[in-house]
Amino acid sequence: MALADFIPSEGQRRIADAITAAERHTTGEICVHVTPRCRGNVVKRATRTFDRLHLYTTRRRNAVLIFIAYEARKYAILGDTAINDAVPEGFWDGEVEELGRYLKAGRPVDGLCEIIARIGERLSQYFPGERDDENELSNEVSFDDLDDDDDLPDDHNDDYGNME
Repeated sequence: MALADFIPSEGQRRIADAITAAERHTTGEICVHVTPRCRGNVVKRATRTFDRLHLYTTRRRNAVLIFIAYEARKYAILGDTAINDAVPEGFWDGEVEELGRYLKAGRPVDGLCEIIARIGERLSQYFPGERDDENELSNEVSFDDLDDDDDLPDDHNDDYGNME
């Protein structure tokens, strides 16, 4: 299944627009990445993707990754170091839970747009927008068809979100 089968092009535009709108109120950067498979631990796979996409290169280290492995029915939300240092543990739990409801209902675009807005609002409390802030990362949905988690343990006890 290709990205367009999971998120049609119009949905991808809606998500990019939602990211643009959310980032108007925060210096935080929000990214969405979609892949079909994740056989192992979704948080470890999302962390590997965060690194592979160089999301740690933002000036303020305040990027967020929303990671979805749609065929595996797994998902996670990760923040960079400045976010993790500033927010309480479990900061993303509500967003993960809400995203799961949308994904289980077969409404990934609506869910992502809602969660992106919530993330932007919450980030603005810790990282308010600045007049000269530049968009450091693409707002487009990124996609890969890599199967790069073969060496990650299949530790479902540590999974962040499952659509099942």
